[in-house]
Amino acid sequence: EVQLQAFGGGLVQAVGSLRLSCAASGFTFEDYAVGWFRQAPGKDIEGVSCVSNTFGETYYADSVKGRFTISSDNAKNTVYLQMNSLKPEDTAVYYCARCQIIVLVSDTRLRPPDAWGQGTEVTVSS
Repeated sequence: EVQLQAFGGGLVQAVGSLRLSCAASGFTFEDYAVGWFRQAPGKDIEGVSCVSNTFGETYYADSVKGRFTISSDNAKNTVYLQMNSLKPEDTAVYYCARCQIIVLVSDTRLRPPDAWGQGTEVTVSS
């Protein structure tokens, strides 16, 4: 059974930092990409970031580029999302998911995830 457990959410002031962790099990971690999606109140789910554990390519939403960094530890089957310079608009429930990166000539995109974990809530106060 595929399991993706997210940790690390909380309340932080604007310009602060948080690190989310996603512990994966039930599949061969190195064969997949794992990342984060988020849903803010009243909004659609947005792909935030994803990292391929096979080839190392990454995806970042434009809204988080330069502020968020995704990394992966294949020995621990864990993906991390370091979130710096947080803004109130980053407030959302963050979901860990098994994602798929599409690498184009001048762009990267995400396919819809094929497995989801539970969410962890991030609240950024102004």
